Amino acid sequence: MSAQHLDWTCAFAARMQGRSVESSRYSARIGRIGQSFAADVKAGRLPYLTMPYRAELEKELPPILDRIRPYKHMLLLGIGGSALGARALQKAFYPAQDRPGHSGPSLWIADNIDADTLGAWMGSLEPKDTVVVVISKSGGTIETMAQYFIIRRWLKKSLGAVWKEHVILVTDTKNGELRAEAQNESLLSLPVPDNLGGRYSVLSAVGLLPAGYLGIKWRDLLEGAASTAAPLIVPESGIAKALTAHSAWSLAVWAGELIEHSYSELIFFSYIPLWNYFGAWFSQLWAESLGKEGQGSMPVPATGVTDQHSVNQMFLDGPRNKGCLFLTCDTLDKGEAFGADAPEKWNWLADKRFGDLLRAEALGTRMALHKYGVPLVNIVMQSADEYAAGKLMGLCMSATILTGLLLGINPVDQPAVELGKRLANARLGAPGLREETDSLAAFTAAGGKAEFLQEF
Repeated sequence: MSAQHLDWTCAFAARMQGRSVESSRYSARIGRIGQSFAADVKAGRLPYLTMPYRAELEKELPPILDRIRPYKHMLLLGIGGSALGARALQKAFYPAQDRPGHSGPSLWIADNIDADTLGAWMGSLEPKDTVVVVISKSGGTIETMAQYFIIRRWLKKSLGAVWKEHVILVTDTKNGELRAEAQNESLLSLPVPDNLGGRYSVLSAVGLLPAGYLGIKWRDLLEGAASTAAPLIVPESGIAKALTAHSAWSLAVWAGELIEHSYSELIFFSYIPLWNYFGAWFSQLWAESLGKEGQGSMPVPATGVTDQHSVNQMFLDGPRNKGCLFLTCDTLDKGEAFGADAPEKWNWLADKRFGDLLRAEALGTRMALHKYGVPLVNIVMQSADEYAAGKLMGLCMSATILTGLLLGINPVDQPAVELGKRLANARLGAPGLREETDSLAAFTAAGGKAEFLQEF
């Protein structure tokens, strides 16, 4: 089989033995899930799937990319879903920035509260050569807004009134502080479409603006994702048949079986080296969508072959609570051939190429995981280009949505995340958070007692 596909050979291992997607009790829910899924699509609640914003984005983005192409640097201010997708695309399709002799454009992603690094960027980057992209759907993300306030002052100090030409805001179409900032300061902006949460937003301006700046084929990413989504955009009368034939449904049913059989962790093991940051992107997608009401499974990103020499011991011989999505591509460049100059001990490598080692290691790890009873689905990519990456992202997002529906939870909200944000804001003195302020006072008072402290 030459096209990308899922290999189910090792999918129902150990205590799942004897089950299959077709025999799973979750498959019997396809009628109800199909109705809910089709209703969400029709109501516009799954824009990552239907991409109603695509035509407008393809119209708006090219002139903006032409405008910012002369800048040597892009400084992206964003966190979570506003940064993880962009970083995955950068690492996958713009590896030149991390290699010797780089002279092209550079993308710097400020995705944490790191005063040292932010200061280093302000000390090293020339404001006149830098475009700053601020990404926040709500326009109220404290980490991103705090960075923006500091960077805005840096730009104004160096550039004066023309600082505005160096800023692009990516935010809600109507509401929030960044939308108000765009209007008040006449700043260039791009929308985050309605109902498109951060973890599902990589194939909007959130991820495609930085990708396009780096010269990544962003239209191919869109096209790849659309090709995965298209079979699912059907009338309700045909959705059950469409789901039955779709890999996303199969993965959702398998994920449900994993959880039912007490496999509480899901490894995302990438053996496409440049795609290793897709693991971090997937982890947020899966965890933030499904970790609700005591349900879900913990995503664990892993990189082949690096993690064979670190955490793979735990995967193989630790608690039997792990399933695995295994990512491979058989068409990767094999690189240099081994010559006849290797020591005699290694002469069996003489007719091999360097990339053969990656393929052999992937096969060995996959077999070892299976031997130790780890249920595993191998995602086999036909290529590792942008179109293929779009297909993979579309598959992962669709499977996540369907898994949430199977578990009976809302896969597009993240209620628990908001508590930590409110507490952090209260700690800094934000108004209107009396309950959180009282909770902080009690918590910090308890933590300061001598009986709870131990020196080391």
